[in-house]
Amino acid sequence: MSKVVMVARLWLAVAMAVFSSAFVNGHVTLGWLSTRSEFLTQEEFWFDQTLDHFSHYNHHKFQQRYFEFLDYFRIPDGPIFFRICGEGPCNGIANDYLSILAKKFGAAIVSLEHRYYGKSSPFKSLTTNNLRYLSSKQALFDLAVFRQYYQDSLNLKLDRKSENPWFVFGVSYSGALSAWFQLKFPHLTCGSLASSAVVLAVFNFTDFDQQIGESAGPACKAALQEINQLVEQRFAINKEEVQALFGAEEMEVDGDFFYFLADAAAMAFQYGNPDKLCCPLVEAKNAGKDLVDAYAKYVKNYFLGSFGSNVRTYIQKHLKNTTLGEDSADRLWWFQVCTEVAYFQVAPANDSIRSSKVDIRYHLDLCKNVFGEGLYPDVDTTNIYYGGTKIAGSKIVFTNGSQDPWRHASKQIPSPDMPSYLVTCRNCGHGTDLRGCPQSPPNIEGDDHSCTSPATVYKVRQQLVKKMDLWLSECQASINRKYV
Repeated sequence: MSKVVMVARLWLAVAMAVFSSAFVNGHVTLGWLSTRSEFLTQEEFWFDQTLDHFSHYNHHKFQQRYFEFLDYFRIPDGPIFFRICGEGPCNGIANDYLSILAKKFGAAIVSLEHRYYGKSSPFKSLTTNNLRYLSSKQALFDLAVFRQYYQDSLNLKLDRKSENPWFVFGVSYSGALSAWFQLKFPHLTCGSLASSAVVLAVFNFTDFDQQIGESAGPACKAALQEINQLVEQRFAINKEEVQALFGAEEMEVDGDFFYFLADAAAMAFQYGNPDKLCCPLVEAKNAGKDLVDAYAKYVKNYFLGSFGSNVRTYIQKHLKNTTLGEDSADRLWWFQVCTEVAYFQVAPANDSIRSSKVDIRYHLDLCKNVFGEGLYPDVDTTNIYYGGTKIAGSKIVFTNGSQDPWRHASKQIPSPDMPSYLVTCRNCGHGTDLRGCPQSPPNIEGDDHSCTSPATVYKVRQQLVKKMDLWLSECQASINRKYV
């Protein structure tokens, strides 16, 4: 395809974006304009990525998948919003609040799939030895190399030598990557949003459950604790019957089952659906009904049903499967957990809502059973390398939801040039600033109307926009001086 055609396509995308915006702002709705989608785009592109960025003699490459969305791009000097994909398949660019930001700033959006996940695996077999190139450090260099590749490609299409201002976005683990990328490659970005960014590697993560207890409130927390006691009692008498009640007959390791039960409750608060869990449990307790049955109904109908979790995710036999497949992300993420970051969600010594069987030994045994001898999460080295919550970066916005248990692995105290905002409401969870508060299925375009306090979400978003406006302007001024 010629340069002329490529430039024409870029201009056409911008023209269509302006046309669409004009009609929507004028309250005129056309069928194809009003149709909403979970993704802005799912068109795949491919890039030859270096397998080992730290080797002087290993020159192997692998195909890495990426996506681009140019509808709002202000040619030629609009910003590039770099959305980092995390620990799972990246099947497109999500249609959330980032799309609104892209329209506001005239930005293109590009998104790179994380190495090994989805269709970006260097190997067809995921043996422990083949996973040796799976790390956050390698992933950060992937981002840096791709960033340069994409900028060079764009310059070639537009027949110019200047650069665009880049801004990086990520949520959760990819939020940590966003912060770490700004830390390690500040010359390649103008700033970053680290949403619910788990920048602190934690070996003994008891704060996770303590936050769940606070988010649940006294009545729901008491119900969860009673459920845990009742399940343990019945489990000791008839293990098979209890597991069958929760649809978890396949589980062979006791710890896997209790981890599964704990995670089922955690997800309600993590992703802004506290009522799905707490309302039926508190009602059952007040009515004197069987709490275990009520919880089992929640697990099967919501956690395994509408939420979409899978029992196999918690089964070590499944995690040992080295064949590359659609659900390989479970094994891949556990490898990163067992080597770099831990985040071991264990029962606190007192006032726990999680079974005491889910302890440090359970997690270490899982790592050994799934990946073999010799793996250990060196969290001290990870935190020394990146700084943990003492990260010494600049131009990073940290955001967290007040009910999200993961916020205790994030930077919650602001520092100069690194503001940190807490989005506070009863159902503000993981990535609320970008995703909104999905009391039902997730709303696209980052809709905040389902949050119990939309004003707090709006306030944090406005603070983000101010920082982005400032940092992108500073960046553009620097680019203009360089290429004048």
